[in-house]
Amino acid sequence: MAVEVLTANQPETFYRGAGRIAEFRNVPALPDRPEDWVGSVTTRFGLAPSGLSALADGRVLAEAVAADPAWWLGPDHTDTGVLVKLLDAGQRLPLHVHPNRSFANAHLASPYGKTEAWVIVAARPDAFVHLGFARDVEAAELAGWVDGQKSDEMLAATNRIPVAAGDAILCPAGLPHAIGDGILLVEVQEPTDFSVLLEYEGFGLADGHLGLGYDLALQCVDRAAWSPARLDALRGSATRLLPEAADEFFGARRLSGGDRVEAGFSILVAVAGEGRLTGEKDDLPVRRGDTLLIPYAAGPLRLDGQVEAIRLSA
Repeated sequence: MAVEVLTANQPETFYRGAGRIAEFRNVPALPDRPEDWVGSVTTRFGLAPSGLSALADGRVLAEAVAADPAWWLGPDHTDTGVLVKLLDAGQRLPLHVHPNRSFANAHLASPYGKTEAWVIVAARPDAFVHLGFARDVEAAELAGWVDGQKSDEMLAATNRIPVAAGDAILCPAGLPHAIGDGILLVEVQEPTDFSVLLEYEGFGLADGHLGLGYDLALQCVDRAAWSPARLDALRGSATRLLPEAADEFFGARRLSGGDRVEAGFSILVAVAGEGRLTGEKDDLPVRRGDTLLIPYAAGPLRLDGQVEAIRLSA
């Protein structure tokens, strides 16, 4: 067998879950651990080794990849290039922003920023996310909001976007955003844990400027107005799960029974039903809630049965 069936990897974080990962993954409920970092070679910011995934034989995935990159990644890649999470928002997350690659390279010694995308697995009625400012915001106004922790004013300036199960939305680096409560989603992102928190009071946090100070950290924020038309362009289409703008950062494809899974390092999250995943080295059952780590060496695979899954890759 080349494909790895992953166990849950739930590091502690500052917000609450509501048991949706437990129900989805059929694992014990951990309300203070509302994220599952899937096939992760990324550590939490300033808290290594927290966040790293382990394999069934006990090895740390990051160490296994470093020891045999050709087997895991193939000849054309030097790292996995992607981080996948399950996220269970039991409360509204704080308004925050992720730096882009240019900012991360200049100030955080990283080639990666944190563009991300969300695929909604389940959502309460009237669920929503905050995404981008609805009007231009001056630098001094934003700094004043953050310094005074004026959450109501910040949130009032954002676009509030309804979401439902099946939706997929790209969130470019720099764009202020907050995921509302009552949502279970699959998140795919660049492999970093960089977040600039515009809100931190009320979340048990002292600040959120990545050790840079807010004068510098706020320079990564996109303060421009995002119109309905610009926001619509962040969604996929009937033929694409995510818009073309995502391709620079990661791939995301919805699969169902009868579809082929192309060769290459990837994460597979089964979101509905059950079936089988087969290939030259593999033949294993797949059901809702399973998370599978597929190395390059597995070669092409086939998904069969009444199953729906999402394939995520660099």
